[in-house]
Amino acid sequence: MAAGAGLARAIEKSPAEAVKVPLGTESEREKQQEDERWRPVLGLRCELTVDLPLPDFKIADLLKLRAGSVIDAHWRVGQDVPLCLNATLIGWSEFEVVAGNLAVRLTELA
Repeated sequence: MAAGAGLARAIEKSPAEAVKVPLGTESEREKQQEDERWRPVLGLRCELTVDLPLPDFKIADLLKLRAGSVIDAHWRVGQDVPLCLNATLIGWSEFEVVAGNLAVRLTELA
């Protein structure tokens, strides 16, 4: 979880903010070193996906899909769904509606 927390801190800050930590206590120096390690990759693009597994979905179901189709996901409201970065599980999230838009709330970093 410590590595995930570091990633969350790096993501929450802009690249410029991520490296402007004054050196002081040992934990501040460790954070500075961690931020410096992330510097080369902060601008790289990646694909963040929220995957809703449908284990009983069949080819027959796929062929029935049309615009406006509703798929019963058998997923409970509030149940965490996988959050993946470049096809690698990085945490869990849940769907919610914010200002009329479907949103994803991060609930746990893996």
